[in-house]
Amino acid sequence: MLIRVIGAAGSPSVFFNQQIPKLAMAATGLPVMQSRRVATTKITPTEGSEILANQRLNRPISPHLGAYKLDQTYFSASAWNRITGCILSGSAYAYFAGYLVAPLLGWHWESASLAAGFAALPFAAQAGLKTFFAFPFAYHFFQGTRHIVYDLGLGYAKQTIKSGEKLIWGLSAVSALGLAFGL
Repeated sequence: MLIRVIGAAGSPSVFFNQQIPKLAMAATGLPVMQSRRVATTKITPTEGSEILANQRLNRPISPHLGAYKLDQTYFSASAWNRITGCILSGSAYAYFAGYLVAPLLGWHWESASLAAGFAALPFAAQAGLKTFFAFPFAYHFFQGTRHIVYDLGLGYAKQTIKSGEKLIWGLSAVSALGLAFGL
């Protein structure tokens, strides 16, 4: 028979749960608590560094990307989400840093001059630039939404992950074309 003592807040009694094993062991006559003498030695800082270096050699290290199977879709989705986030944030930092130093260097990065300069580009260059920024934006948006769904504990079946990844790549491509060309 299992006896469960509930405290005032509806949670199990911490005191009761911790003491039961000790009481049971004491009833058998076996020692309840292990004891061990502590031995310390005085060492030099150099010896301490050597001990620490030897301990570090035995510690596990994070696996390299080659340790993962290529068919693990959740890994590639997470990696591409980070890559697109870096592209977007890196581009924004580069633009705003340039905008900040433009007056000092005599550059004209005002909105009107940037719009005129972009309009002067050939259509292929305009399409390439817009797509270059539209696809990472769309992919990062949809993948970020997927990660929020994962945080809710939904969609972890392998088939759901695979079909979800295909859906995200497709939605990202269509959305990027819509953002770049106004389709």
